[in-house]
Amino acid sequence: MLLPERIDDESHLEDLLSRPAAAAVEAMRRMPGDVLILGVGGKMGPSLARMIVRASEAAGVVRRVTAVSRFSSTGLERALRDAGIETIAGDLLDEPFVEGLPNAENVIFMAGMKFGTGDNPAATWAMNTYVPSLVCRRFAGRRMLAFSTGNVYPFVSIQSGGSVESDAPNPIGEYGMSALGRERTFEFFSRRDGTPVTILRLNYAVEMRYGVLADLAHKVFSGLPIDLSTGFANVIWQGDANTLALAALADASTPPFVINVAGAELLDVRQTCEQFSELMGRKVVFTGAPGETALLNNGQRAHMRYGAPEAPLRTLIEWTADWVTRGGVTWSKPTHFEARDGRF
Repeated sequence: MLLPERIDDESHLEDLLSRPAAAAVEAMRRMPGDVLILGVGGKMGPSLARMIVRASEAAGVVRRVTAVSRFSSTGLERALRDAGIETIAGDLLDEPFVEGLPNAENVIFMAGMKFGTGDNPAATWAMNTYVPSLVCRRFAGRRMLAFSTGNVYPFVSIQSGGSVESDAPNPIGEYGMSALGRERTFEFFSRRDGTPVTILRLNYAVEMRYGVLADLAHKVFSGLPIDLSTGFANVIWQGDANTLALAALADASTPPFVINVAGAELLDVRQTCEQFSELMGRKVVFTGAPGETALLNNGQRAHMRYGAPEAPLRTLIEWTADWVTRGGVTWSKPTHFEARDGRF
């Protein structure tokens, strides 16, 4: 895909986020049947849903794509329908609602809770473990993609290259523990019912309105100090993450196929903020010193299997700096990627 020098506006951004690469088109060609997306209302869901439609069209496959969410924003539901996606509003904690969902050969599970875990851990566990059990029973035997997180891994040495899929999980904090509980729930039902599942451990999808890069860019632009305690992180362009997710869905198996999704380059917080400083004409102030460990996710297996991410880190930094400098739309929802105690 030919990448633009800048992202003009939200319409341009949404187009790029949902533009399918070859791996996504091939996955949609390989997979028969309709697609049901559960928990589409998050940061990544809408663009993934649109990519499914576009990749299916490019593959010459006719399928029904249905998106499920509480849809507290009527604008999102309308936008999805305009893109050819059917919508269903409801609460996935409601067992009769889950039982009444339409059949689909392919189910993408994006529901979950992260932020607010420290204040309401019970709700986090319910969303991350109870809801998957309802879904797995309702759609036993159907191909499933379960979104997870690299937070199921422990902190590792900066020089390690990041955790790989064969590493033993050892999460820090209740969010990471409940995310591992979600994985184990999918694994249990996959083995019991022969349900093919892909578990996708993602760190961290970014775009102009939200994500690690947006967090750092806004701090530099506003003159806020940058804490270097967590000096390194993984980021991946959300459009690339969407493509890898769809490609991995086609490889669902029992027991589950586990795959990391992360960028090809490790983000150095100091270097990145110095680049933002130069691009935006702002001074940057640092506090603290980088620790010897970080939560790092090695995505090389996915890159070798499906192709490397198309958007390099330098391009993402330049896009973000330009967007923030021009006053582009922001969701003002910090990621708290720098948290080292597992509390979000």
